[in-house]
Amino acid sequence: MQTEHYMIFSLITLMLVFFIWGKWRYDVVAMATLLIASFVGLVPIDNAFEGFSNPAVITVAAVLVVSKGLTNAGVVDFIAKHLLKTGDNTMVQMTLLVLTVTIGSAFMNNIGALALMMPVALKLSRKNNKSPSIFLMPLAFGSLLGGMMTLIGTPPNIIISMYRAESTGSSAFGMFDFLPVGGGVALAGVLFILLLGWRLIPKRTGGKSAEDLFEIKDYITEVLVPEDSQYIEKTVSELESTIEGDLKVVAVYRNDKTFAAPSLSLKFKSNDSVVIESAAQEFQELLAATDLVLAETSKLSQADISSDEIEIIETVVMTNSFLIGRSARSMKFRSRYGINILGVAREGVRIKNTPDTISFRIGDILLLQGNPDTINDLISQWGCLPLAGRGLTLGKTKKLLPGIGMFAAAIALTAFGIIPVQIAFISVAVLMVVGKFLSLREVYESIDWSIIILLGAIIPVSKALETTGGAQLIAQNILGIADKIPLWASIAVVLTVSMTLSDIVNNAAAVLIMAPIAVEIASGLSVSPDSFLMSVAIGASCSFLTPIGHQSNTLIMGPGGYKFGDYWKMGLPLEIIVVCVATPLIMLTWL
Repeated sequence: MQTEHYMIFSLITLMLVFFIWGKWRYDVVAMATLLIASFVGLVPIDNAFEGFSNPAVITVAAVLVVSKGLTNAGVVDFIAKHLLKTGDNTMVQMTLLVLTVTIGSAFMNNIGALALMMPVALKLSRKNNKSPSIFLMPLAFGSLLGGMMTLIGTPPNIIISMYRAESTGSSAFGMFDFLPVGGGVALAGVLFILLLGWRLIPKRTGGKSAEDLFEIKDYITEVLVPEDSQYIEKTVSELESTIEGDLKVVAVYRNDKTFAAPSLSLKFKSNDSVVIESAAQEFQELLAATDLVLAETSKLSQADISSDEIEIIETVVMTNSFLIGRSARSMKFRSRYGINILGVAREGVRIKNTPDTISFRIGDILLLQGNPDTINDLISQWGCLPLAGRGLTLGKTKKLLPGIGMFAAAIALTAFGIIPVQIAFISVAVLMVVGKFLSLREVYESIDWSIIILLGAIIPVSKALETTGGAQLIAQNILGIADKIPLWASIAVVLTVSMTLSDIVNNAAAVLIMAPIAVEIASGLSVSPDSFLMSVAIGASCSFLTPIGHQSNTLIMGPGGYKFGDYWKMGLPLEIIVVCVATPLIMLTWL
């Protein structure tokens, strides 16, 4: 091997190690990799940032914006509202949920589709007195299966499409070119999930009681009785009856005296510290209905707390979150941001420790209280995802049809090759802003900038793997084996390797690493590169073994009460089915 080969292989290996380690976010690792590649000459300095102008990057950003516009228009919420009217048959409900999210994920961001359908799944699980774990993993896996059916369904398809145009000189894959293989795989996967797969899922509690996830029970929070409070001289019983629901005063602190499990007739005094046990929604109602204030809220005035400018929001810690390994106290949530952390749930169970001192982990659910704009900005920066819980936010009905119409027009124009996908969806995004489907603020908030940075940084590194001859060298070694096995087996191997890689690193990174190798293997076997590119696209979309392989899997971890090892129990047989179904379909369609 030449020096350049050692350098590019070492650099990519080091990048993958840091991806798997998870100490730093994907985008930070990717950018560091690009800079090192530029410094050592693997990527020309003048071309270091050309990845950000790649059509794949533009398309991914546009699809995320359009997905947000469709959400605001009420498309998914309209469907969700009708799903809540289904009967009591669990199989019927699960079938409708999985089919809805699978089809929806083919045309919009799969994380968005899953996040919007999760409240429906949780409500149905409570309605049937079933564990939410039964519903949530099929829903997440359905979102992944649906994404592989169309060009815009998932970033790997967009990347592979653009890579095909750049590396082979052919046109990019069309809107529905993925359907013959992706549709067949999705159909087989959904049938497996509904007929057998869901029975393999461990039945976790997903919460301490039926009111799990979005109304996590038994958060214990401290409030103060102000000097001029209307509750001075009122009793514990009167406070507990202020709102409907299960609210309990568990302790009262007065100077140096503590009233544990206080009598219902105990009267409050000025500056009493009252410990409340309640659900998140009921605690919010209590603050709105009284003049009590949260303890230690130096950034929040009494007027702020009793106004509409303060919300209680639940958010989940994702795989690339800045919060992992940190606590609210070390981050100075209160003093620096004016945000209170009211509770933390892990694997569906509230942690009893003081919320401020808990070190956060992937999949944790945080209950935050503060200004909604501040919280939304911060959780985006922190790499968290808000959970749309207390009632679905229905879009304006009058924009439902226009939203669907513009989206359908973009699909049609792209499918018939009239205009490129990036132009079509950027146009729809602009029209949605002009039509006030979403604000400019929402445009920038809807884009997952960590993915954009990741793509822009890794694309030049991926090209370096090709230009240095590294991809060809890897392909030659693989061809030594491929010459001795049938062509279908070679396709299955590339698919399996891509699938395995996507289980431990971001699927976009997996595609960009595997695509050059796949093209070189196809060239060595004198077959169409499309077959191997399609193998990479399908494999990279199937992250079923771990909660860190895809954000959909991470999103359901806390609400479903899943443990790290739960995913492979349904995911492994599903991945085997994907390989068995995708391989012959790829050969029939693309050879």
